[in-house]
This record gives sequence, structure tokens and C-alpha cells, in this order.
Amino acid sequence: MGRSQETTGKKEKTKQKIQKRKDKEEKKEMRKANSDKGKSLDDMMAYVDEYGNITDTPPDPKKKKVIKAEDIMLGVPSRDVEEEEAVRNGIITYFNDGKGYGFIKDLKSQESIFVHANELTNGPVKEKDKVTFEVANGKRGLSAVLVKKI
Repeated sequence: MGRSQETTGKKEKTKQKIQKRKDKEEKKEMRKANSDKGKSLDDMMAYVDEYGNITDTPPDPKKKKVIKAEDIMLGVPSRDVEEEEAVRNGIITYFNDGKGYGFIKDLKSQESIFVHANELTNGPVKEKDKVTFEVANGKRGLSAVLVKKI
């Protein structure tokens, strides 16, 4: 007599395939039973309240705010820049003669402003010298121009 062509490994694989098919059919039936098809649009609708929370109740039309399109600003709002004095007073807090730059502390605003040796109008300056200057926007921020020693 001949032996069976099916080994135990093959039997196990066929049992697993059959079990997978059954599981797949069961999942398909569960999806059909729990399907949202047939629900009305109102049952599926979600709303966002004024605090950003998702709710199932529609917003109250009495609390509706009317916003004009002209009132909406796109981009960065412009800042109102105060017109400051053209000439400021300050004290040299640091100056390096070798490199040709330093910093001035504005007496009014107490901010530190960069100064280059090319902007000195009446000779070299040292630390703790009082100066008058004007401010201009440089490559990396504010810089002092037309610096005069008092």
C-alpha cells in the first residue's frame, strides 16, 4: 500500500488557511453589522465649539458673531514706531582699537548699540567717553552712526 502524500506540516498549513478564512468572514460580518451606512447626515455631523472642542450639538445661532472681511489682517501687523530723538547721548562701554569696533550704552534706553571706527567723526574714543550719536539699522541690528565725542 502507498503512503499518504499529505504530511503533518501540510495538514497544519491547510488547517491554518481554513481558520484564516473563517476569521476573515467573521470580521466582514462584524463590519457589516456595525456599519454606519444608512445613518442620516445629522447623525454623522460633528461641530466645533468656540473653545475648539468637538461636540455633537450644533452652535447656537443667537451667539453668532459677524466678522467683516476688511477687518481680517493677513501677515504681520505693523508696529507703531515712536519717533525718537535723532541725536542720542551715550557712554562707550567697550572699544577695541585693534579691531575697530565697540559698543555704546544709550543713556536714555540703557540699550547697547554697536559702533564701528569708520563712524567716528572727531578722532578716536576710549572706554567711558561720553558721545552723541544717531542710530541706524545695520546688518545685525542697531548700529551707531555719526558718533561725536563730547
